[in-house]
Amino acid sequence: MHPSEAWYMRYSAEDFLDRLPKRIRETVEARIEKAVARSGSELEFPKLTGVVGGSVEIRDAPPLIFHPEGSRAPEFKEILEQTLAAYRTTLADDRRALLDRYRPLDAAIKVVGIGSVGRRCWIVLLMSASNEPLFLQFKEAVASVLEPHAGPSAYGHHGERVVMGQRLMQPSSDIFLGWVTAPTGKQFYVRQLRDAKIKPLVETFDAEMLELYAKACGGVLARAHAKVGSVSEIAGYLGSSERFDEAMSRFAVSYADQAERDHAALRTAVRKGKVEVLREA
Repeated sequence: MHPSEAWYMRYSAEDFLDRLPKRIRETVEARIEKAVARSGSELEFPKLTGVVGGSVEIRDAPPLIFHPEGSRAPEFKEILEQTLAAYRTTLADDRRALLDRYRPLDAAIKVVGIGSVGRRCWIVLLMSASNEPLFLQFKEAVASVLEPHAGPSAYGHHGERVVMGQRLMQPSSDIFLGWVTAPTGKQFYVRQLRDAKIKPLVETFDAEMLELYAKACGGVLARAHAKVGSVSEIAGYLGSSERFDEAMSRFAVSYADQAERDHAALRTAVRKGKVEVLREA
């Protein structure tokens, strides 16, 4: 492709649906329609909030969501407003105008998934004058694991590095993508919380669906590399043989086997009392 073709190329829901077998296409279409009917914040609002003393707040659901000590003090509200003001400067002018239509109400800690486990994450509830909610997620950003091998990033702020990487690789990024340094010195990147995401039920896929999904993921990944990287170097590295394909397949199987061994070791440690866990009801 020409550079401009790769830049503007999009892999839409319709492109994926066109490849699906008729027997499941209607089910997937229904899930997509439901997901885009309302924004992510509208979907999350009833689940994450409650009224306390006449004010709308984020509902504590420990250990996954909770207000740390001091987060309800008046001083914390000032810190929150200062942090939002600093984050605002990283947005384009049109996005700032949109953000200014909302006012912050509350913030709480949210335990994040495997990809960011152990990193700080805050969720912030904002509300418009017409009572439309907006949830922003502040996720801690640290040095890339590639730095020891590829050298330091061109961006001095790790949150900015993450944001620029997403803007480069994605055909359409979250409109509220930005970054900020908290008063504690920790660096964060910011985006909306769950902006109408659809989780593929991979565990229910048969061989045909798994192959279709893998091809879709591969196409999106290839487009991201073609948009950002040196396409000639990538093509030369991959070559025309199946050596790279086979190496990736071996790695995937090995990784899956290792994950199963790790989980078995964890279960054994829990059984013997070496690791204490909190079991969900």
